[in-house]
Amino acid sequence: MLDTLDGMTSHQNTQSMKPATAAKKLGVYLEATPAEFRESAVSRAELNELQANPPQWLQDLRSNGPHPRPVVAAKLGVSIAGLARGGVTEALTTEQIETLKQDNPEWLQRERATQAEVRKEAARLKKKNAERAEHRG
Repeated sequence: MLDTLDGMTSHQNTQSMKPATAAKKLGVYLEATPAEFRESAVSRAELNELQANPPQWLQDLRSNGPHPRPVVAAKLGVSIAGLARGGVTEALTTEQIETLKQDNPEWLQRERATQAEVRKEAARLKKKNAERAEHRG
């Protein structure tokens, strides 16, 4: 048991992360990344380099997709749960996202309205909490 833990902690000391974590931080769909990216750990320095100077494959993925669900949800202005309620469970390309926006199905309209209400309520609570803090201070 200790041997396993040792292996795990020494892996962390090099400040590396699993490809899935790196893909998440880069905002790309892991399965669409090159094999060499998916098959090896990514160091913090490598991640910083990818963010600062994205190679062509990363630029293409960010531009055209397929995009992971959090990115799809953000581009459509809905929550990830809203995507699932709308039946979108797979990664989508930019073209597919644009088509969905143009078609504007009922579920998308409903989820966008829900998301707008959530943001409105969050803003109201933030303002209320700020006023409360102001009165105390």
